[in-house]
Amino acid sequence: MNQNDLLNTTSATIEDARQEMANLLEARPANYSLPQPLYNDPQMFRIDMEEVFQKEWLFVGMTSEVPSKGDYFTVEIGQNPVLIVRDADGSVNAFHNTCRHRGSRVCTEHRGKVANLVCPYHQWTYDLKGNLLFAGTEMGDAFDMKAHGLKKAHCKTAGGFIFISLAKKAPEGDFDQFLETLEEYMEPYDVENTKLAVESNMYEKANWKLVIENNRECYHCASNHPELLNTLLEFDDTKDPRASKEFVELHAEQSAEWDAEGIPHEHQSFGPGLRNRIVRMPLKKGTKVMTLDGEAGSSKLLGRIKNPQMGSMRILHLPNSWNHMQSDHFIVFRVLPISAQESLVTTKWFVHKDAVEGVDYDPARLRQVWDATNEQDRILGEENQRGINSVGYQPGPYSETFEFGIINFMEWYSETVQSNLKSK
Repeated sequence: MNQNDLLNTTSATIEDARQEMANLLEARPANYSLPQPLYNDPQMFRIDMEEVFQKEWLFVGMTSEVPSKGDYFTVEIGQNPVLIVRDADGSVNAFHNTCRHRGSRVCTEHRGKVANLVCPYHQWTYDLKGNLLFAGTEMGDAFDMKAHGLKKAHCKTAGGFIFISLAKKAPEGDFDQFLETLEEYMEPYDVENTKLAVESNMYEKANWKLVIENNRECYHCASNHPELLNTLLEFDDTKDPRASKEFVELHAEQSAEWDAEGIPHEHQSFGPGLRNRIVRMPLKKGTKVMTLDGEAGSSKLLGRIKNPQMGSMRILHLPNSWNHMQSDHFIVFRVLPISAQESLVTTKWFVHKDAVEGVDYDPARLRQVWDATNEQDRILGEENQRGINSVGYQPGPYSETFEFGIINFMEWYSETVQSNLKSK
């Protein structure tokens, strides 16, 4: 078989897989888990990467991670290295982290600060807007510098959140409406005046969808997350049939306090499957934030917040992020696929930029609850993956009462992939 035959065979195999993906999603009962290949097959994983992670808006980090000119961080979206950098105008830019000479990564460190972006291979040099400044005399007189700037990725920011898309054309829909609301709801926290206190990266041997599914329900919480339930009330809607009278009363009491301080808290959701969602909920009565004992994690409150009992403002962005905003620190979570059965879960804790480590906050104490919860969820996710890999696996029903969040996620996932497959 020659190279052309091999390429044609591979292409046909991929197209067959794309059709199989469409067929499986179309035939799937709405309230059931996915067919096995969508959790463990490498071809299906490739389609997930192409139709979700290389087309949709993804959360990558916070603007306070790049506070000033030349600050950058890097992220890997599958095999796509991406660079996030603050330029001289104060804008946050996203570039494909691949040199226009021969493709080497330009920035090889996870974080850093630079005057210009210099490829370590042959020293091609770019400014912070991606323009090529230097390529040496070896390229010849006919070489066009302007045609060889870094390739941009779509980048939008709101409320301190950074979102990127690797699509050729930026995804349309109601994303800008979500960003406007996010800007409003995040205003009290003044993210630009926060700093990254600590970060963790956890490799989970489970498909990325299983990681999200686990997050979208608390059916498993009582038997698996004692540290989390010291402060968290699993309900995020007073209309939830499981919500107790005490919870409804506490929500009313806290809502009055939020209103008094001009803190937005009405439920907001956007897109199919409630893809983007913002909701503020109280924590357990008598607790302030999500620490092991419910007491302050940092002695400096964020932004214009005066009440340490702000509850938790929960922000969901599918396909890859959930977040908890609190009075003195906030926590953001990012999920990125590694392979069909492996994912990277990144957790970051932020505090006021003037908070002093060891004086105002203790990173180890900030981490206790979510380090424990992440590890517990890792074990659950990996056991879930092992069971799904069995020849005995078949899709099972979700609980409409306890697992409605997963049903919403699957609605979004199924609609998004089917729509993107048809747009090829």
